[in-house]
This record gives sequence, C-alpha cells and structure tokens, in this order.
Amino acid sequence: MKPFTIHTGLVIPMDRSDVDTDQLVPKQFLKRVERTGLGQFLFYDWRFKNDGSVNPDFELNRPEYKDATILLARKNFGCGSSREHAPWALMDYGFRVVIASSFADIFYNNSFKNGLLPVRLLEKEVELLFQKANKEKGYKLTVDLEQREVRDDFGTKISFEIDQFRQNNLLKGLDDIDLTMKKEAEIKAYEAKHGIK
Repeated sequence: MKPFTIHTGLVIPMDRSDVDTDQLVPKQFLKRVERTGLGQFLFYDWRFKNDGSVNPDFELNRPEYKDATILLARKNFGCGSSREHAPWALMDYGFRVVIASSFADIFYNNSFKNGLLPVRLLEKEVELLFQKANKEKGYKLTVDLEQREVRDDFGTKISFEIDQFRQNNLLKGLDDIDLTMKKEAEIKAYEAKHGIK
C-alpha cells in the first residue's frame, strides 16, 4: 500500500449528503475482484446518461475539476451496502482523500485498509470548505496526515482527529497483510511447534 504523508490536490465539491456505495460503484460492476480498473465505473449512473453519453452537469465531468484528487462531500458519505469496491474505485479514479462531516462505518474502515484517507470535519468546517471551493477557481487543499491538518493557501487550517493506529498504518503504507507479515517469524515458530505445513 502506498504510504500517505502529505497530499496537496485539487478539490472537487460534491454538494450531496448520503452518497451511498451503490452510487459509488453500481452493483453490475461488482463482479470484478481486481483493485484496478474500477475508476471508470465510479459514480457511473451520475456520470453518464441513460443513452451512455456523458452527463456534462455532473461534477466529475466538468473540465474545471479534471484531475481532482480530493473529494469534498456532505454527511454520511459511503452509506449503504458493504463493498470494498467503493474505495478501490475512488482511488483508481485518482482520489487520495475524501472529506465529509461523517462517513458510514464500513466505508470508513475499508478506506483506511486500502490507502484512502477519509477526513471527518465538523459540519461548519465542511461548509467553509464548500464556500471556498465554490469561490476560488482551482481550489486546492493540503492534507497533512502527520500533523492531522487540512490547510489551504488562504490561511485556513483545520485540525482533524484520527485513530493513532490507523494514522501510523497509513503513514507507513501498511495494510492488513503487511501487519500480518510483520509477525512472520512468530507464525513460522507456531506452525513448526504444532506441525503445521
């Protein structure tokens, strides 16, 4: 997993609450088990019209947000059914950070396990960022995981909370498999002691 320390990127404001996982990755694309290639299906039903043409009104299709890497949304982001495909699709599309006032628990946990940083801020702080993103053309944020801080070039600095264990794993780029393999010597000793091959 790619370590996350400091990320600066273009912000795309998605002024929506309750963005569910079926919108993030519609069910027809869940047959894929690879972590790559899912970005093309991200927000598929919103990005494309029924005839398959691009919906020019949807945020991700607007030229000013091309190459955005920070998604700004409202409360309860990632609600709905459990699917690890949701953070996979966001990351494959190019996002490294999602900022919202709240996240569904399963999406929140899956994000950390896959290297995507979900940042929870107060609603008034999210509102401030929306105002700035809508006012400033090409609005960028810097997300500093080590300092637990979101900041911009206009003097805004907002602290966020994160569990120290999750923070450490992201800073070092450790996923669940990496954490298990750090115990490889103990695992082999146990297997040898119990005759496990």
